[in-house]
Amino acid sequence: MQRNIMSQLINWKDSPERLPLLVRGARQVGKTYAIEQFAKEHFEFFVNINFELEPSFANCFQTLKPKEIIANLSLLQNASIIPGKTLVFLDEIQICPNAIMALRYFKEQMPELHIIGAGSLLEFSLNSEELRVPVGRIQYLFMYPLSFAEFLLARGKDALLSHLQKATLQNIPSEIAHNELLKLLREYFILGGMPAVVDNYVKLSNLGSCQNLQSSLIATYRNDFGKYARHAQLKHLIKVFDKTPNLIGKQVKYSHFDSEHPSRDIKAALSLLQKAGVLYKVYAANCTGLPLNSLINEKIFKLLFIDIGLVNRTGKVNIYNLMSDDLILINQGAQAEQFVGQELLTIQNPYEEAEVYYWNRDKPGSLAEVDYVINLHGAIVPIEVKSGKTGKLRSLKQFLHEKNTAIGVQISQQPLAFKDNILSVPLYMISELPRILLYER
Repeated sequence: MQRNIMSQLINWKDSPERLPLLVRGARQVGKTYAIEQFAKEHFEFFVNINFELEPSFANCFQTLKPKEIIANLSLLQNASIIPGKTLVFLDEIQICPNAIMALRYFKEQMPELHIIGAGSLLEFSLNSEELRVPVGRIQYLFMYPLSFAEFLLARGKDALLSHLQKATLQNIPSEIAHNELLKLLREYFILGGMPAVVDNYVKLSNLGSCQNLQSSLIATYRNDFGKYARHAQLKHLIKVFDKTPNLIGKQVKYSHFDSEHPSRDIKAALSLLQKAGVLYKVYAANCTGLPLNSLINEKIFKLLFIDIGLVNRTGKVNIYNLMSDDLILINQGAQAEQFVGQELLTIQNPYEEAEVYYWNRDKPGSLAEVDYVINLHGAIVPIEVKSGKTGKLRSLKQFLHEKNTAIGVQISQQPLAFKDNILSVPLYMISELPRILLYER
């Protein structure tokens, strides 16, 4: 399974300014698989240490001296570790906080060694007050479920993806390609981008089997709750986790989850699930300048779930409804908004934690809302998820006028087009948005 992160890992390997690397992302998004494939294709030797399966390896990090650590790892693994030829992978590194702290010294004392850490609940260690995170001595790389472009590769649709990557406003995708991509998009709405689910479908072409696997993944996330929450918090985590899929696209109030408990309990549960990468907060931003997070209202937000396939499975959505011709209208547009949000996370700089916002104007007689706002190429880009045939885009046009923004983006099922400063991009083409916007600017 080809993942976009592979090109970033290759660049990291070859960079003379390379730092020890931490790959960050939620459980089951494919971090371990990608790193193992990377090692197989680009290194002579691979030392793979999983602190969850082999906790005794934590003893090697009682010292923070790289040469002593490597000598001890070599003894336990019965393997030579040769800088420049060996990749050392520390999996489930959050179980051994000393290993995280030791990474900074590898940059200073063994810069020629390639070393990567990853973990399913790494964010909790990095945010711990007890951990001294080595700022400036570690590089981060963020990973998400498969994007639609990666899904096309997994489905063997290389030619279609190549067709998209060459498309311009002067050379829009053909009608045949357009219809085929919308058909594949409906598949993605059902399956989502969790690697195990996509791999299962590629091998078996059985939606029932995929749904069972999605249910298992959902159970895995629920089982994780006890690893990062106190017993008293579990009921709040379960409520937030279970109800979030039905709140996609809506401005969230804590009372939506539980009107009988203090909002601080729900707020804490949301924060924990956000650290686990299970959901993302989409804050309302003022959008008067960059960075977008400088003027946000933390009390006004919407939510994204980790994956559209798990949204549908958690929400018990009828998969036959997802085969409808009009993806925009399913669940009053919530499916499309979830999908667009997911895609926008994947097109941002992978070395920084991705952020998406929305614009909300709540004034009597002047209500307006733009579904997403992101920073691309140092410019504020407003994005509206609409049906190209009926959407009037009043809010998007209001944003362009009020914020003096050059280009707005409409995401729909309509073909690629540009008119009146609004770039219309089909749902299946969000991965090409940075390229096309750069050209238009």
